[in-house]
Amino acid sequence: MAEPLPDPEVADGRRRRGMDNRARIVAAMIEMVRADEIAPSAERVAARADVGLRTVFRHFQDMDSLYREMSVVIEAEIRAIIDQPLQAQAGPARVIELIGRRARAFETIAPFRRAAEAFRHRSKFLGSDYARLVTQLRAILERELPPPVAGDPMKLEALDLLLSFEAWARLRREQHLTVEQAKAVLESATRAIIA
Repeated sequence: MAEPLPDPEVADGRRRRGMDNRARIVAAMIEMVRADEIAPSAERVAARADVGLRTVFRHFQDMDSLYREMSVVIEAEIRAIIDQPLQAQAGPARVIELIGRRARAFETIAPFRRAAEAFRHRSKFLGSDYARLVTQLRAILERELPPPVAGDPMKLEALDLLLSFEAWARLRREQHLTVEQAKAVLESATRAIIA
């Protein structure tokens, strides 16, 4: 005798509950890292998401796969910032506008970069995600620079370094500048290089 077919409503409810649990786990991880908890344990993530530890590992093989999923969400946030069309009409003004965009993007990723640094020796993908972002940001910079500046290798390299996350992080953390102060420093230095 054949087994009865599963009730589609029950199966659909389980699937929705599973998707909800997965989203809550990822959201909990993101909240914790944003709050500067660099290396939350699976137990702490489960408690924050209000799910059991087994549920975390039912959805994620290990913490690295949870970091990977978190990275997808953060990358979408960053793309929404850096892919917006620039409003400035031409030349240096467009590069200055990029600084504001990068400031928002870098402030968004700062806690996740700190977590990535703490785990880069244990995670295969954290470094590759950041390398991809660096490549994309450089391509945007090259596209927006006035041609004489983009064609000058020394100026291009100086601007790529100046407008990097590492420079931003130093201004914010080690030099204790506010977001507005850090942007003003980068804008001033960029204008000096482009001039």
